[in-house]
Amino acid sequence: MDFGFIFSSAAGELFSPTTAAYALATLGLAVHFGYTGLLNFGQAGFMAVGAYGFAISTLTFHVPFFVGLLVAVVASAIFALLLGIPTLRLRADYLAIVTIAAAEIVRYIVTTNQLTAVTGSANGLAAFEGDFYAMNPFPPGTYVGMNNRDFFIRVVAWAVVAIFCLLVWLLMRSPWGRVLKGIREDENAVRSLGKNVYAYKMQSLIIGGALGALAGMIFTIPRGAVQPANYGTELTFFLYTCLLLGGLGTVLGPVVGAMIFWVVLSLTQGILYGLIESGTITWLNTVQAGQLRYILVGVALMLLMIFRPQGVLGNKKELAFA
Repeated sequence: MDFGFIFSSAAGELFSPTTAAYALATLGLAVHFGYTGLLNFGQAGFMAVGAYGFAISTLTFHVPFFVGLLVAVVASAIFALLLGIPTLRLRADYLAIVTIAAAEIVRYIVTTNQLTAVTGSANGLAAFEGDFYAMNPFPPGTYVGMNNRDFFIRVVAWAVVAIFCLLVWLLMRSPWGRVLKGIREDENAVRSLGKNVYAYKMQSLIIGGALGALAGMIFTIPRGAVQPANYGTELTFFLYTCLLLGGLGTVLGPVVGAMIFWVVLSLTQGILYGLIESGTITWLNTVQAGQLRYILVGVALMLLMIFRPQGVLGNKKELAFA
């Protein structure tokens, strides 16, 4: 078993575009749940709206990259309004029910055969990343063991994560952010001070959803394709795993949680596959091993919640509302 290859592959996941996409989407969940107390179980839906909004506008209407990006963000804002208007005046669990259902509705809509010409149905859409790579300032060559395209997407993805971490940090230190934290702790108390709790919740839902839409784009561009199967309900629960790993009411927690999540997944997969190939394990095949790694991550998360429920970077004060 080549441990050097296993550990190098796991280390590569630290700064992969997929990890960056998970970090950004989890940051959106931190705005929703960690800071505002909104139970959004449909972040995968926001990611799908962003990815498809960008892909459809690029392929069908041939818009430039930045126009497609704007379309993705606007589409996520409209999606947030559709979810928030009927639910945000009600108890938090209503939003949870609506968001998890809405995310599945989005996924089923894009797989409808009648929309194949626009959404690609179950096959999805491809070849929409040309304008993005056309902006690549790095000439052909090898950069830290990567070609110029892979290096470019990683630089852009993590620059976006860093920018929005800074913006969220500044927002949460502002009076607006303090109102969100107050809503999380006791929205009736905030309402008694004359604050429009509904408006603040809606703003939080839109901002966190926009982060999810941008994450959907980052998740999609390196693959060169957007497919509905990638935006199932399990994606949202993976994002919550990252959030819990890093810490609920923190800005860097989602980033650290996403890194831990993907490194652990890569390590467990590499070790299990190595044990199977060497004949040490004969009662598993590679397909079963791929599922077993999620079980192991789940067990690790259970242990974390027992021994450090606030997450790696969180503190116990942030658990008071949960």
